[in-house]
Amino acid sequence: RLGQNDAQRGFVLDGYPRNIAQAEALDALLQRLGQPVDEALQIDVNEEQVIARISGRAAAEGRVDDNEAVVRNRMKVYAEQTAPVVAFYARQGILTRVLGEGDIEEVFQRIISVLRSRA
Repeated sequence: RLGQNDAQRGFVLDGYPRNIAQAEALDALLQRLGQPVDEALQIDVNEEQVIARISGRAAAEGRVDDNEAVVRNRMKVYAEQTAPVVAFYARQGILTRVLGEGDIEEVFQRIISVLRSRA
């Protein structure tokens, strides 16, 4: 998909890669396509706020699978498997951390500001 015309000017991958093996495979693929990763964003949110947001979403949508215990386990898996991806891109000098607290529009504007500064 990334080799198609509409991705030539750029694209966003949300939630991927999730581990070092995926990051390395993605980098290799993008190098072959001549489109190396330009920017990696880490959206930082306090763990308790993450739990509150997901639990609130679960309650609003009637989802029983997003309870606090499940979310806390996801946070543990994140720390073990996904957090090292942050360091992987930081070592490459392409990681920017964005504050993910505040309302949706505030966070969106922070992200857009980072992406525009790299364009």
